[in-house]
Amino acid sequence: MKHELVSAFGILTTKGCTFKRGLMIAMCVAAVATTAFAVNSIKEGLIEYIGEQRDIFKTGKADSVISLESLANRPGLFAVGPVDCLDGEITIFDSKPYVTKVRGNDLTMDHSYHYGAFFLVWTEQTKWQDVPVPTTVKGYVDLQKFVKEQAQAEGIDVTKPFPFLLSGTPVEIRWHVNVDRTDGKPITKELFAKSKQPFVTKNTPVDIVGFYAEHHAGVFLPSSNPEFMEGTGVQNAIHIHHISKTGKAAGHIDNITLGEDMVLRLPKL
Repeated sequence: MKHELVSAFGILTTKGCTFKRGLMIAMCVAAVATTAFAVNSIKEGLIEYIGEQRDIFKTGKADSVISLESLANRPGLFAVGPVDCLDGEITIFDSKPYVTKVRGNDLTMDHSYHYGAFFLVWTEQTKWQDVPVPTTVKGYVDLQKFVKEQAQAEGIDVTKPFPFLLSGTPVEIRWHVNVDRTDGKPITKELFAKSKQPFVTKNTPVDIVGFYAEHHAGVFLPSSNPEFMEGTGVQNAIHIHHISKTGKAAGHIDNITLGEDMVLRLPKL
């Protein structure tokens, strides 16, 4: 599913996915005039987003709603989202893209902005404050609770979405990368779940990009609670991706067991 920008008046295409011509023309023309141009996103709290995950179940498609190139050259850019056509994962850390795809038994990574996403959430944040993570914070649910508590303590309005970072060496991360296994059929929740290649990483130094939100399930948060949260009474409120510091691995975190000496980073207001 190679992406190709045909021309300033062309369209960004993938196999089975097409950027809407009018939107792409407007974006490309603006790009010629200036390197910084607006996208049709929603600003809320300390983040921006475009598209909604649940739309793919309404349309049966995972077409692009944004070209990453529209966000290029922005300082302090952090973002997460899925590549269009269920063909990979997008993680942007401090303005550097990490786009991973499954190809056979291999995982590929590209650092270019030449991709589209069927939804994306991002922030432009250059000032952060570090908060040591205590050893009592062990798992995904613990982390979600800790992020909220620390954000409140720092004066961040947790009723609105905000970004956070995490660094260190988790004991284990269970994660996935989307790979299209729909066989050309309309996307259903069952086919969406099938189109995820799972991975497990242990004792590997990582950087993590996260977004906290309490009212955006099915938008830029998973549309249903992760399996491990069933029965806890806790609603999922975070979307997190990791980037390995030692290899070509990056993707969407499904579950995590934290390690010692990890550090949470929150926006400095």
